[in-house]
Amino acid sequence: MSLPVLPRRGFMAAGLGLVFALAACGGGTETPAATGGSPAASSPAAGPWTFTDDRGKKIDTPKRPARVVAQVGAAAALWDFGIRPVAVFGPHRLKDGTRDPQVGDVDITKVESIGNVWDEFNVEKYISLQPDLLVSGMYTKDALWYVPQKSAATIEQVAPTLGVSLLGVSVPRLIERYGQVAEALGADLGAPEVTAAKARFEAASAALPTPEAKGLKVLVLGSGPEAIWVANPGEHADLRYFKELGLDLVVPEKVDDGGFWQTLSWENADTYDADVILVDARTQSMRLEEMKKKPTFAALPAVKAGQVYEWHAEERYSYQGYADVLERLNTDLAKAGKL
Repeated sequence: MSLPVLPRRGFMAAGLGLVFALAACGGGTETPAATGGSPAASSPAAGPWTFTDDRGKKIDTPKRPARVVAQVGAAAALWDFGIRPVAVFGPHRLKDGTRDPQVGDVDITKVESIGNVWDEFNVEKYISLQPDLLVSGMYTKDALWYVPQKSAATIEQVAPTLGVSLLGVSVPRLIERYGQVAEALGADLGAPEVTAAKARFEAASAALPTPEAKGLKVLVLGSGPEAIWVANPGEHADLRYFKELGLDLVVPEKVDDGGFWQTLSWENADTYDADVILVDARTQSMRLEEMKKKPTFAALPAVKAGQVYEWHAEERYSYQGYADVLERLNTDLAKAGKL
């Protein structure tokens, strides 16, 4: 939403003639536009398909894409709307073989993997899957997340790519946007599981902040062995939304290039006062148990009071994903407000 590899961080080819044979092509008429110029409903599977992504790129194919490959964040959101990618890339499998939280509810036993870590994208395997479309979020302008720059031109030749911008917007807009992508790919946004999740999301949003949490100052951070990264709420879609709902989040006084974080040494862990600390729960961030071994962190009032909770910095942008996040956050903050 991060650390050495994330741009939300500040932490952070021979034998391919087959590419051209597999590259998607085609034309067609524009699908009807929804509010804001986004496509409304998908075209029939058998007819021409058109979608304009957040790069302003118009994608035209002879029929609606069926074989979708997606970065795990996009895959998880699309999955919750009813779209089943054929393959994923990005963090989806932990060292013990279980599902990485970033991939959401995607059944990793039923999708192909073309890369599990940063800068790992198996182009040859991608080609062999004969994809119709690649979908990814974008944390920097026009750059598809987890698509390596060294292979980007080749990947673009294989099949059309669709980018969803994750910059400068909050959670509801991103959920809506992934919903538009899913609907264009054939999803039913009126499906019972989608509408039920939306109702949960709206109820949890209305409850934040809980009465017990009003007046609490909340610090959000990630960390590594040498430094702490204080999150800038305005640049993280989830934190931006929490602030919109009334949560009092620490805003760093000075941010690194990119605007996502302020880097602090462990010696300066006490730079900001906070009643509650939310800690990045992703695998690339230091675990809380290790953080507590740093004397300056262990001495913080919120840490001593046991008011440190997980921050799921790259949760999927779906109603299911953020209903879970908000319900858990409401529970944690209510507990902290009673301590």
